This record gives sequence, structure tokens and C-alpha cells, in this order.
Amino acid sequence: MPLPKIATPTYELELPSLGKPIKYRPFLVKEEKLLLIALESEDSKQITTAIKTVLKGCIISKGIKVESLPTFDIEYLFLNIRGKSVGEELEVSVICPDDEETRVKKTINLDDIQVTKNDDHTNKIKLDDTLMMEMRYPSLDQFIQNNFEFKGNVSMDQSFDLIATCIDKIYSEEEVWTAADCSKKEMNDFLESMNSSQFKEIESFFDTMPKLSHTIKVKNPKTKVESDVVLEGLASFFA
Repeated sequence: MPLPKIATPTYELELPSLGKPIKYRPFLVKEEKLLLIALESEDSKQITTAIKTVLKGCIISKGIKVESLPTFDIEYLFLNIRGKSVGEELEVSVICPDDEETRVKKTINLDDIQVTKNDDHTNKIKLDDTLMMEMRYPSLDQFIQNNFEFKGNVSMDQSFDLIATCIDKIYSEEEVWTAADCSKKEMNDFLESMNSSQFKEIESFFDTMPKLSHTIKVKNPKTKVESDVVLEGLASFFA
């Protein structure tokens, strides 16, 4: 007689970029094992493949392309899937801002962690009187780099690569230049030809784009000073 199958619960959440609910299930043990093996390998390709495989397996709703989801959607989804798999509360270790050395542990309820949106954010950048640029959000590869790969400061070359991959198109009233039709060198040369104010507009796109964020109050047990600490990005919630 074959063993019985274990029923897997399903849940629903609204992806910030789509504005509509999707259904998902928690990690299975075999999927958590796959993720752990990939993370232990410290190989970005293996980590990317594992996360892609796990997310595709956990998303039940049809028509959701993991590769096309913006970073903040993936972080929010990954956080909720992990929460449903191991518990609704997360314990984080944060450094007290007043002395920048004392660590305290805080427990956060998953339902309190949301993707915040900036009212001033736009993906359309005016370069001059004739040229506009349209940006797209960082995707799965950037999610891996931000949370599992880079341990130190990001180099200028890495910053340029990120920006170049997030340019969707450049256009005027007469012409449209699609980033997919341009070489990496062409995109980098185009970025390097900008003045400081134009480049700051691009930086503003990244600074103001939706992000996983949560503010907690911490009290330093040594100084008794209470401070607000803002956690941003998935990596902050597993520190």
C-alpha cells in the first residue's frame, strides 16, 4: 500500500507591481534542501537556478514569470513563502544606532513587513528637451547579487552594469532606441556621456523605487537610548 500524500496549504498575497493577488504555497523540505545546498556553494549561477526553481514551484497562479518580476516583488514573495514555511515571526539582530556597536534582538511579525512606495517615483527620465529614457526594475539576477552575492562595496563597473540592464528604451519624438538592440559598450558609452544632473535622475529612480521596508524601535540595553531602525531589502530581515 502506497504512503498517503501530505496536503500542502495554499495562501494568497498581492504582488506590489501587479496590484492583484496571486496564490502560493510554502517551501517543501526538498526545496529548502535545494536552497541550502545552493547557498553553501556560494555560486551565483547555482543560487539563481535554485531560487528560480523554488519560486516557480511555490507559485500556484498561472502566467507569473519569475524572471520578469522586479526585485521588490521577489523579495516580498520570498519573505512570505519562507514565513509560511517556518513561522509567522522573524527574529532579527540589529545594531543600536546611538553607539553603533551594541546588538539587540527583535521579533517582527511578517504581516507588518510591506513594500513601501514613494509618491515621487517615476520610471521615465527626461534627459534634455528632446530625449527621454524609460527604465525597468531590477530583476532576479539583481535580487541574487543584492542579497546573496556581494559582500563589500559595489564597484563603479557593477553600478554601470546594473543601470545598463535596467534601461528599457531611449526615445525622442521621431525615434526609439531599444536597449535590447544595443551592445553593452554602447549603453556604457551612452551613460558616460551624461552630465551629473542627468545621472542623478537615474540614481533617483533606484533610490525611490518600491522597496521591502519596515521600521522598528530598539532600546540600547547599555545606554537606555531608544531609536528607530529602518530595515530595507530581504537581506536585512535575515541579519
